[in-house]
Amino acid sequence: MEVHRLPTPASAEERAAVDALLGPPPAPDAEGGPGRSETGRPQQAREERQLLLPALHAVQDAIGWISAGALGYVCERLRVPPAEAYGVAESYALLSTRERPPRVAHLCDDIVCRNAGADALTAEVARALEGDEGATWEPSPCLGVCERAPTALLQIAAGEDRVLAAAEAPAVLAGLRDEAGGEASEAAASAPQTAEPRADGLRLLSRVGLVDPASLEDYRAHGGYEALRVALERGPRWVIDELNASRLLGRGGAAFPAGRKWADVASAEARPRYIVCNADESEPGTFKDRVLMEHDPFALIEAMTIAGVTTGAEHGYLYIRREYPLATARLEGAIARAEAAGMLGEDVLGSGLRFTVEIRRGAGAYICGEETALFNSIEGYRGEPRNKPPYPTQAGLFGKPTLVNNVETFVNVPSIVLEGGAAFAATGTEGSTGTKLFCLAGSVARPGVYEVPFGATLRELIALAGGVDGGGEPQAVLLGGAAGSFVTVAQLDLPLTFEDARGADVSLGSGAVTVFGESVDLADATRRIAAFFRDESCGQCVPCRIGTVRQEEALHRLAGANGNAGEEIAILGDVARAMTDASICGLGQTAGIAVQSAIDLGLLEREGSTP
Repeated sequence: MEVHRLPTPASAEERAAVDALLGPPPAPDAEGGPGRSETGRPQQAREERQLLLPALHAVQDAIGWISAGALGYVCERLRVPPAEAYGVAESYALLSTRERPPRVAHLCDDIVCRNAGADALTAEVARALEGDEGATWEPSPCLGVCERAPTALLQIAAGEDRVLAAAEAPAVLAGLRDEAGGEASEAAASAPQTAEPRADGLRLLSRVGLVDPASLEDYRAHGGYEALRVALERGPRWVIDELNASRLLGRGGAAFPAGRKWADVASAEARPRYIVCNADESEPGTFKDRVLMEHDPFALIEAMTIAGVTTGAEHGYLYIRREYPLATARLEGAIARAEAAGMLGEDVLGSGLRFTVEIRRGAGAYICGEETALFNSIEGYRGEPRNKPPYPTQAGLFGKPTLVNNVETFVNVPSIVLEGGAAFAATGTEGSTGTKLFCLAGSVARPGVYEVPFGATLRELIALAGGVDGGGEPQAVLLGGAAGSFVTVAQLDLPLTFEDARGADVSLGSGAVTVFGESVDLADATRRIAAFFRDESCGQCVPCRIGTVRQEEALHRLAGANGNAGEEIAILGDVARAMTDASICGLGQTAGIAVQSAIDLGLLEREGSTP
């Protein structure tokens, strides 16, 4: 492949950042440029291309933005056409191809944060940074720390990304100066049930706040890696049988039977096979996976290893949001310690089986939570969904059989292996077995991640979080995040199961439960949801690309009362149906659900914009 060089050269600092990742460049070719690797073989070309996103991260981390010269150098090293690489870089919100100051504060203005004072925080930071050439700020969608809103993500060139929870302007400004302070990580603040005395019945949260997340010894002292030992002794068929007996359904929103996925990959003829953990937890109001990764990282690595040795995969990718720097650091530490102890790597626990885990950071793209868009991102392409079939278990990452689960689904596996599938299925209901993590945020007294058996009601869950902040009943609850539905007080006794949710025409989704008190402007919240989908649409298909824009426009016209309310509502219905019926992936298919539920429940009438 001929790659045309960009005329702007990379600086020495930019080249060093890329070379630190890719290794020293080959000897110069006859034209004085970087040497050309032999890219005629598809395997080698693939291996180079998949390093595109890590290389872009390397430049961004070092310089603070990606110049044309740096992009050109990356393209020369990886043999990627510059136009394609530019398209990839431009598709991520946390990568910048435009020059900007080396210190950037991304201030969340999504639903929970805006109701916790994000507007005032933004105004104060903006005033303080006016005229500052060394620092700037940008608005951000949900950063996944909703239990301690408002939140800021700090990107410091040649430094470390940091998240500030319960952020105040002085702390943000100090952080931009790279002063002391940063992300708090108290377990009880994120998972109130883990405070003493600990709640009974915790499985997924059982080690959170109790075990040192940096200590393999502490993890093993609390039962860690016993499940991997059992899985190796009993063998793949036994593990899959127990998963099927558990009736574990995926916890990422689609609720697909986990055992069926594992069996399909294990029986696939093609090799190699891959394990992918989808930790790109970008649904607004969702933060349960972050809590697990920050406070129990070894559990996820052990579960992925069990998946690898069970399905015959030798390599796994853990795709995590860049917005989660603390979780990333702790997972990197867990991987290194597990490898050093022989529990991961070339000979897992002396079994002769190989399994390795590689972390890949996303870069701010909600669409990459869709599994096939995630594959494209890892492979070095734009995060755009693929048509199905074929399904990932047949042709997933790099066109090979791939097992994809999210963090919560994986972390259920060790307890199933140790207790047996029947014991796991004894908790919950017939159609929804086990326990479920829910993320409560907004107008509740104790926001955080809560673990309850399937079948608990929405009312009971809100009571567990201390009820509505200030007392009384909620005005509404957004169930399932931006892609979910609003429900009202009349539905608070809804049992939280997959089957009951379907019966009520709502979705549990990723487990987000955002509670709105009486003082919250629901019309504003609905417009923010529409703006989120407009920004996050990858643009690949027309129904989503155009529909998300038209949806937001109609909501603004509705709020302004400049047109006929009935006509605008009809337009919103038509747009929602078109997106649902014709969009390629779940983003477009769900982009109108929350808006339509707000209209159907009359939640926009309080603003006086509907009849």
